[in-house]
Amino acid sequence: MSRATFPAAARLHRPTEFTAALSGRRIARGALFVVTAHSRAAHDTTSTLDPQCARLGLIMAKRFAHHASTRNTLKRVVREAFRLKRLSLPPFDFVVRLHKRISEMSLTEIKTAARKEADAHFLRAQQ
Repeated sequence: MSRATFPAAARLHRPTEFTAALSGRRIARGALFVVTAHSRAAHDTTSTLDPQCARLGLIMAKRFAHHASTRNTLKRVVREAFRLKRLSLPPFDFVVRLHKRISEMSLTEIKTAARKEADAHFLRAQQ
């Protein structure tokens, strides 16, 4: 059984990778995030990366989360939710984008809300 890790091969790095992934279809929209997915087979034929590996990109805009600590918390929570589901997800490039301004709440409340929503989105992506 494989370990649920989050290696560099499971991340989107280049702007061209983000552009290609954002050209895919929107698979989920919640109170905080919009999740877009694009099949890797369509645009990643020459890559040395594992074609069966789902990859993740995160867009947390400063205009929606003014504090760096809030943006970092959101990214950390979404990455952890993705890491646990990565092996059961289809081989798509996923981009999770913050689409709503974060109201004034504690980091604990933000973590709870973000984790609940991220888990629901990745569960939906599994199907």
